[in-house]
Amino acid sequence: MTKENNIYILAIESSCDDTSAAVLHNGKILANVVAGQEVHRLWGGVVPELASRAHQQHIVPVVDAAVRQAGISLEQLSAVAFTRGPGLLGSLLVGVSFAKSLALALSIPLIEVNHMHAHILAHFIDEPKPPFPFLCLTVSGGHTQIVQVNGPVEMKILGETIDDAAGEAFDKTAKLLGLPYPGGPLIDQYAAQGNPDAFKFPVPQTPDYDYSFSGLKTSVMYFLQKQNPDFLSAHLPDVCASVQKAIIMHLMKKLKKASADTGIRHIAIAGGVSANNGLRKAIETEGADSGWTTFIPAFEYCTDNAAMIAITAYFKFLNHDFAGQTIAPYARFSGF
Repeated sequence: MTKENNIYILAIESSCDDTSAAVLHNGKILANVVAGQEVHRLWGGVVPELASRAHQQHIVPVVDAAVRQAGISLEQLSAVAFTRGPGLLGSLLVGVSFAKSLALALSIPLIEVNHMHAHILAHFIDEPKPPFPFLCLTVSGGHTQIVQVNGPVEMKILGETIDDAAGEAFDKTAKLLGLPYPGGPLIDQYAAQGNPDAFKFPVPQTPDYDYSFSGLKTSVMYFLQKQNPDFLSAHLPDVCASVQKAIIMHLMKKLKKASADTGIRHIAIAGGVSANNGLRKAIETEGADSGWTTFIPAFEYCTDNAAMIAITAYFKFLNHDFAGQTIAPYARFSGF
């Protein structure tokens, strides 16, 4: 094989607090290495300055580990890919700078990847892969969207949050409940032990396919303020289950509307919150009831990882969609 049809891509993900590197060969992931950052537990959330410093410490050993695990040399690479945004500006700069420098040193193309685009295309890492078109509910700490996916590089946002994201609602609720960071997965764990009908929290009412979660967080805060000091020690699982039910009901209501209006019955979920067991079960149940064909990624490809950057870069490589050498990362999302 020539280098043109023997494609090796090194991908780097550094949008938030996970430093990750992956190696892809002709659409197949050979390595996917992720280094987390425990320092943020002390502060109850991600501290941007600490995150960027940790990325600087992790990026060289993480890339080295990925290349070694893949069993290749840097000289075999066809391109270097990186997350351009959205994300924390300092964190993104570490990945951008490293990727740009490596691509220049090897005289190979550079590929920029949209983080949210990559979450959706994580479905194309392993089988089964959704056919086009499909709807993807993309749910993370910073974004909540319903996206109509017509092709690997052709996507349309149908609806999104008008304020807070679902992942933020989970994490902020966890903080109100006194749970350690990251609290979203802990709510999911406690919810499995609780009664989702024990307490009623409002399901937001929003137009079209858009979402809103700020009011739900406020409702939880006022509810907790009215309780006695011993309330949570006796009712924590029930509160978690009830809050999770409200969040999932809101997510599913809009997704069902989008499916009915578009006629699309191939439904996928993506993003960090797609690892939530309650949401995964809700998608599967609705799929059975509504005749959907559902696609749920493996847990390792739900949270931030470079494998999803690599598979997205692979499609862009095939389209000869390469970045210039003058690149500035973007922290906020401006659409696909």
